[in-house]
Amino acid sequence: MHKTIVASALIAASVVLPTMASAADAAPAPEHTFTSNVTLASEYIYRGIGQTNRKPAVQGGFDYAHSSGLYVGTWASNVSWLTDGNSTVSNSLEMDFYGGFKNTVGDFGYDVGLLQYFYPGTGYTNNPNTLEGYIAGSYSFLTLKYSHSFSDLFGWVGSKNSGYLDLTANYELVPTVNLVAHVGRQKVNGESSRAASYTDYKLGVTKDFSGTVLGLSYIATNASDEYINLLGKDMGKDRVVLSVTRSF
Repeated sequence: MHKTIVASALIAASVVLPTMASAADAAPAPEHTFTSNVTLASEYIYRGIGQTNRKPAVQGGFDYAHSSGLYVGTWASNVSWLTDGNSTVSNSLEMDFYGGFKNTVGDFGYDVGLLQYFYPGTGYTNNPNTLEGYIAGSYSFLTLKYSHSFSDLFGWVGSKNSGYLDLTANYELVPTVNLVAHVGRQKVNGESSRAASYTDYKLGVTKDFSGTVLGLSYIATNASDEYINLLGKDMGKDRVVLSVTRSF
């Protein structure tokens, strides 16, 4: 993105370099790619709602991608929101399993897939495990994504076919420093669950230190009292989150 001005004495040499570079084939993209990541966060917040009752979270995942655009992956985090909302529940872990296809057409990117949220535990009155399908489109620094639940959403009774629409901007301010802005709308279906619908907002900044990303975000929602847990904590209340992520 940066242009360099060279002295006129070097112009002749610079004319030769593109010809030499074009003679060598660019290194082909690998057919199979395996990556992993680990995160330490001051709190796990998902779609604006706290998942660890304002306590730290340790998270990590593994991903496989094929050069065709196909991918699969898994991700996990400690959670407490199920036990915080129901004293008979024994659960402390969220595990996600996902797969899909993503590619680009010109300057436009797209991504479509399935995501299974799994909460191993006992004592559930309503099953929190959730299956969602998603489709996303991206252009430049903007991404628009819609997620649709094919099961009840995180244990809300009768909430099948709920949807989440979000718009995210990830804009590079200077090299390695990005501004992140987000707004999302969670619609929860069901006569007894409709009050759980809300809108969430996020504004933050990230800094990449050669594969280690430091993030600082302010997150807010207009969520109702449906998200106050048995400990009296409002999980939709505004807060600041600090995170550190390392990718391998």
